[in-house]
Amino acid sequence: MNNLNSLANYIYTYACREEEQSLCQLELRSLFDMQPPANLFRSNIFIDPSRSPFIKERIELLYEGDSLSDILEQVQEIDMLEATFKVIFVKTNDLEASDKIEFADRRAIEREMGLQITGESDVHHPDHQFGLVTLGGRWYFGHYVKNKAVWLHHMKKPRSYSIALSTRVARAAVNIAIPNPDGIKAIDPCCGIGTALIEALSMGIDIVGGDINPFIARGARENIAHFGFQCEVTLGAIASISEHYDVAIIDMPYNVLSTTTPDEQLSILLHTRRIATKAVIITSETIDDMIADAGLTITDRCEAKKGNFTRQILVCA
Repeated sequence: MNNLNSLANYIYTYACREEEQSLCQLELRSLFDMQPPANLFRSNIFIDPSRSPFIKERIELLYEGDSLSDILEQVQEIDMLEATFKVIFVKTNDLEASDKIEFADRRAIEREMGLQITGESDVHHPDHQFGLVTLGGRWYFGHYVKNKAVWLHHMKKPRSYSIALSTRVARAAVNIAIPNPDGIKAIDPCCGIGTALIEALSMGIDIVGGDINPFIARGARENIAHFGFQCEVTLGAIASISEHYDVAIIDMPYNVLSTTTPDEQLSILLHTRRIATKAVIITSETIDDMIADAGLTITDRCEAKKGNFTRQILVCA
């Protein structure tokens, strides 16, 4: 492709169910350092859409204009050479209901856009995809990447645990804990069957795990190996950890299914503060006072709901 004048900027679209809204918003705040508006937004931060269970797609902007005709004129600069391409009219936008562009019109615009690009189009298996979207009364065009929903594959673990985090919640929690993985060392010292570890490893994050239960720790190792990842999972309590980490992800034991006492919970939090600079704590009950007693400060929070069951996800420093 020749003469592509990149604006070094991106447009993202996202979606979530009503019960996931709090979790989605915290994840996006963590990844983009802002509270995004509904459905789509512009950012100069590069995020792989497949990192998030909520981001649908990303457009790396090449051209923008006040009208569709502005874009049609600019894309004539593109020469695909030997590569095939496809143009996608992104359905998510901020148009008023009266201005919505229907399916047939979107397909017609895609065809018209494709005719302006030098090269061979392929709607089924293109080498490259472009996206067209409207936002704030303007038109934008650029490289298009769709979320691959890799966490769905991780649902099929050889070892399962009835109260384990869902892969969606675990993936969001990892993103909340580690929005920028570069140079970060992380730990999940109460890792259970490894749900959060698997999501972190699939994103290339440097993380280790541990659990006090030998059966559960063995299951975590089996699950991690099943997906082709490698990760140290030690057997032992958080109190035995001497190394320091940038981030700890702590899924607190559940009182209804655990014999962990309040004193033992406080001990977990005290050791979390000792071994990590930052912590994301996942709990099924309100433990704000206990977190304060451990010397931690809650800097952000959300709820993750599933039916009548609610987890709190707390960002602590």
